[in-house]
Amino acid sequence: MEKLSKEFWSQRYTDDSTGWDLGEISKPIKAYFNQVENKELEILIPGCGNGHEAEYLHLQGFSNVHVLDFARAPLDALTHRVPSFPKENVHCGDFFEHQGKYDLIVEQTLFCAIDPSLRKKYAENVKRLLEPNGQLIGLFFEFELDGGPPFGGDRKEYHTYFDPHFSSVQFEDCYNSIKPREGRELFGIIKF
Repeated sequence: MEKLSKEFWSQRYTDDSTGWDLGEISKPIKAYFNQVENKELEILIPGCGNGHEAEYLHLQGFSNVHVLDFARAPLDALTHRVPSFPKENVHCGDFFEHQGKYDLIVEQTLFCAIDPSLRKKYAENVKRLLEPNGQLIGLFFEFELDGGPPFGGDRKEYHTYFDPHFSSVQFEDCYNSIKPREGRELFGIIKF
């Protein structure tokens, strides 16, 4: 879909048209990270945008955090803000072409930004990128699928993409969403 091309997303950053960017790590993902003890996990944050989740993890001592985005500008913003973030862990490219193996993949805003016709492929790609016993965690919108981005959906739909590939798929209502997203977010924990 041309509308969601690399050029489209790059232009959104150029125009400062990034309404999805909270300016900080989202509360549900922060709460999850605060419970993770193993700071050696290989972590991928695809569609990371300005990388607030990656910044938080890095500053908390997580040593193997990788970020991936279509657009160069937000990646440059992250490395400018956090000069100690490892440059070799900053990847500008397409999630569906990315190579690597990770213990944890973090979903923040990629799933709702891609064309919904790619959601099945997204689930397959997550499986390809995860180590055995790895997991995908993060936020998924729960509202009617519309002409986004962001594109909505619901947990029943999401199960159709992930259930065939993973041993455990859970979506729970977010109890700590920011005010504008209250009642519209699910927290997903999807285990290999």
